[in-house]
Formats: sequence, structure tokens, C-alpha cells
Amino acid sequence: MATADIERKAAALENDAQAVFAAYLCERMLPNYRLFSEQASTGDSKVLRGMLDAIWDKLTTGKGAGWERWQEKLEAVTPSESEHDVLGVYPAIAACTALSCLAQGFSERDAQCFLDVARVSKGSVAHYLELGECAQIEDANSRAAAVAEHELMAYEVAVQDAMLDFLRAEPRIHRELIRDVRQIAREEGHSNLGL
Repeated sequence: MATADIERKAAALENDAQAVFAAYLCERMLPNYRLFSEQASTGDSKVLRGMLDAIWDKLTTGKGAGWERWQEKLEAVTPSESEHDVLGVYPAIAACTALSCLAQGFSERDAQCFLDVARVSKGSVAHYLELGECAQIEDANSRAAAVAEHELMAYEVAVQDAMLDFLRAEPRIHRELIRDVRQIAREEGHSNLGL
């Protein structure tokens, strides 16, 4: 499935379904931050967990606010690539960026922010591969092709597509569906990077 097809499917969803899709993707990226935080002894994964829990609560109950305050807390624990010379910093930054986009979507009532989360998730996989397994490929076009064809990228695209199909099959977003989506993300047992 091409990226354009996924973006078209996501854009066709109602705003509340887009928000659930974005939260699902954030749930899959959260372990990347936690792993980086533990290995680098920096940051605080509890902030990200608390923020994502608040987002799930907003989706489930319709209540929740204080997104500016959550953004401030998130900014305080977002790592800087200039301060950390390890590959894990980039997926950690991506997890923070995705959560920030999601919260911004709620605070500004801008569904485009929800769609941006899918790009961040896919981009984090691409960046991880570009700097990791595919780093030795010198030709930029060959490296881009290797990333696009890599099983981890294929899995990311397939997972996004499957969740979009799952959400599209539902006539409306409801509390039980949101709980199911959250549970699906948690039961996968690994991040979007396979960690």
C-alpha cells in the first residue's frame, strides 16, 4: 500500500476516528521514548504516559483540557539530538513530536494534526532505518529504495492500513471501540520499530 493511499484513507475518516488512529500510533511509539530514557538516564516517560492517558480519556469521555500545560511538560522532557549522540534519540524525539501533534489537534481543533501523527510514525521508521541498517548504502536513491522495501517499513504501512480499515468498518466511534483500539496497541508487545 502506497503512502498516498494511506493518507487518503486517513483523511476520509471523521475527525474523531482520525484522533483515535493518531492515539493508536502514539501508543506504538511510546516504548521508543521509554527505552531511550532508560538507556540514556534522561527524560521522564511518565510524562508521555500521563499525556497519552489524558488523550485516551478525552477520546473516551469527551472531557479533558489543559493541553498547553501538557505541551509544556512534554517540551521539558523532549530530548535534543545535539545532547545525545545515540540512534535512540531520534525515535524518542518522534514519540514526543507525535504526542505534541495529537494534543495540538485537540487544543486547536485541527484534524490535520491528527493526520500528521501518521507521517511522524512512518518517518520515525524511515529515519531509524536510514541511520541504522541502511546507513552503509551510499547512494541516496538506493538507500531510499532499501528503506521503502525493508520489512520494518512494510510492517508499519500494513499496520496503519489495517487500523484504518478497522476504524472505517465501524459506523461510529464509541467508548468500547476506543478501548479496543487502545488494547490492540498495548497487546502488540513492541513499538513501531519492532523494539
